[in-house]
Amino acid sequence: MSTLICGSLAFDTITTFDGRFAEHILPDKVHILNISFLVPTMRREFGGCAGNIAYSLALLGGKPLILGALGADGQSYLDRLDALHIPRTYVGQLADSFTAQAHIITDRDNNQITSFHPGAMGRAHELPVPLDAGVDLAIVAPDGRAAMIDHAAQIAAAGIPFVFDPGQGMPLFDGAELRDFIVKASWVAVNDYEAELLVERTGWSLEHIASQVRGVVVTRGEHGCRIWKGGGSVIDIPGVPAHQVLDPTGCGDAFRAGLLFGLSKGWSLTDSARLGNVLGAEKIAVHGPQNHQITLASALERLQTAYGSTPQPV
Repeated sequence: MSTLICGSLAFDTITTFDGRFAEHILPDKVHILNISFLVPTMRREFGGCAGNIAYSLALLGGKPLILGALGADGQSYLDRLDALHIPRTYVGQLADSFTAQAHIITDRDNNQITSFHPGAMGRAHELPVPLDAGVDLAIVAPDGRAAMIDHAAQIAAAGIPFVFDPGQGMPLFDGAELRDFIVKASWVAVNDYEAELLVERTGWSLEHIASQVRGVVVTRGEHGCRIWKGGGSVIDIPGVPAHQVLDPTGCGDAFRAGLLFGLSKGWSLTDSARLGNVLGAEKIAVHGPQNHQITLASALERLQTAYGSTPQPV
């Protein structure tokens, strides 16, 4: 069985600022903000939430199916998916659009400022959820607004459990729309900032959100993650120390790949999140969202070392 990954495919231009944003952005002057940052290093990477998640899931031996859109300039991305043996059966290519583009500046504290051109992603809703592809798990990750709404509805109607991962797409939706996503989903995954925004927009506490789904996962960077289970329990899962800290771009997506792999194997939410922490630590030690290397065996070994247990199906 396969895991359907609904989300963006993009090219990331990643630059590094040697200073700290906080030292150059004056809070009382943001209404007249006019600032530039010297970025001496720059790389162009394959990215987008769906591509990043699929990359890490494939490393673990999972079976990702991407549902996303590329533009006329997307042939190199298609060639990359072929080289990685990741099926592109449900990847659409639009001749009259650019592939989505992210421009990211990272400062020395790993804070990031990102601008994003949606391009073909804005028409990803034209690609329907495949109902005959043997999908038993899915994730609705950041994508075009209509695509996220339509794909969540189609997945829910098909009875397929899915993770709702609003991410950078959160500002596209009002409270009622976010509440509708939540009641359709089986799990919700956000980072700590997005969690606060989700609570503010929905008017629901994380405890209440957890009561609507099987669990809520909030990632906390180097501090690991916190999970709220549907029954009301809250568990803090410490992070896995990284060998080095080079680039946070794509760490959240790597975490979600580990989470999805565990859930697809029938692991508990706790064990699945632990594997997510392992993947996040592997990713941050490498530049770019799709350049880290790990096998399932090495991931499980690192999980065992970090947490002293081996995941078991529930």
